[in-house]
Amino acid sequence: MADVLINADTLINDENAGIERLLEIMRRLRDPKTGCPWDIEQDFDTIAPYTIEEAYEVADAIERRDWPELEGELGDLLLQSVYHTAIGEEQGLFSFQSVVRNISNKMVARHPHVFGDENREKSAEQQTADWEAIKATERAGKEQKGALDGVAVGLPSLLRAYKLQKRAARVGFDWPDTGEVIAKIAEEAEELVEARDTLTETEQFEEYGDLVFVMANLGRHLGIEPEAALRAANAKFTRRFEGVEAKLKELGKTPDQSDLAEMDGLWDAVKRDEKAEKT
Repeated sequence: MADVLINADTLINDENAGIERLLEIMRRLRDPKTGCPWDIEQDFDTIAPYTIEEAYEVADAIERRDWPELEGELGDLLLQSVYHTAIGEEQGLFSFQSVVRNISNKMVARHPHVFGDENREKSAEQQTADWEAIKATERAGKEQKGALDGVAVGLPSLLRAYKLQKRAARVGFDWPDTGEVIAKIAEEAEELVEARDTLTETEQFEEYGDLVFVMANLGRHLGIEPEAALRAANAKFTRRFEGVEAKLKELGKTPDQSDLAEMDGLWDAVKRDEKAEKT
């Protein structure tokens, strides 16, 4: 037993040991007798929110082109996979190696034009169609019969709306052109105004959800992934509002010492500055 511990300690302290070192670190953290109390208490449900958060932090680092930060965030995301597989192994569900084997098999099966005997000379559109056909076959094998089966419930709601509509469109349940989607948005916006004036809070909630859902569909028709577009809009708002704060600071003021009219004017000034920098 002592020899096992010595070997484990050697592995944990070997900076060049790669993934095996990380797996051993996780095993030590989860050890019921000698591990970290917090790590021991975690399960799939409690770790899942951290997994989602880390994925978004990866996307954020990419958007900011912060490559050193991306390296760290990718490590954090990898840790989430190691965490889940450690829990799965403890419960006899799966292991890290079985997860690796599963995804490796899937990638080989989904790329017959690379790993098989199919022709590589395909358009991007044809490759996408082939990919979707293979995934449909996989879903059938899992007894997922409905068109919407397999769209994860745990996805961010805007992204899930996009994926649900994409699935429905594959079987013909879709508006034929963007104009009809825009008309539907106008209809839903009108219903929301009516809901604001005459309906209950529950009905307003429902009408607002309908409007956001159709907005996600418009993004799909335009070839725009709504989650990414909203993330970019959030970043733009943050950048511009920080610009407003900077201009207020030059005046010796803070936002709570200002008013909407002044801040709106400074907002326009920030936008003009951005345009000037691009020319």
